[in-house]
Amino acid sequence: MARPDPLITTVSTKGQVILPRAIRKRRDWDAGTRLIVEDTPEGVLLKPAPTFAPTRSDAVFGMLPHAGAPKTLEEMEAGVLAEARRRHGRD
Repeated sequence: MARPDPLITTVSTKGQVILPRAIRKRRDWDAGTRLIVEDTPEGVLLKPAPTFAPTRSDAVFGMLPHAGAPKTLEEMEAGVLAEARRRHGRD
């Protein structure tokens, strides 16, 4: 099987590189997409930057206000199951 011709781009005087449209479409990278740039032994790797910084649950636990008694695990599991059934139309 023949390999497709490589896509070629040029580095501008400002250090900018235009990614070919086919790649941007395939990856769903619109204008403003933030990318992580990694230098690897084989070349430069681009990957989408995470939307949110990594956090631990204990760093955000209790951030939303809640009135009333805490829910039990059984109540939380029942709520999750009810929402899954509602979203997927299953009894």
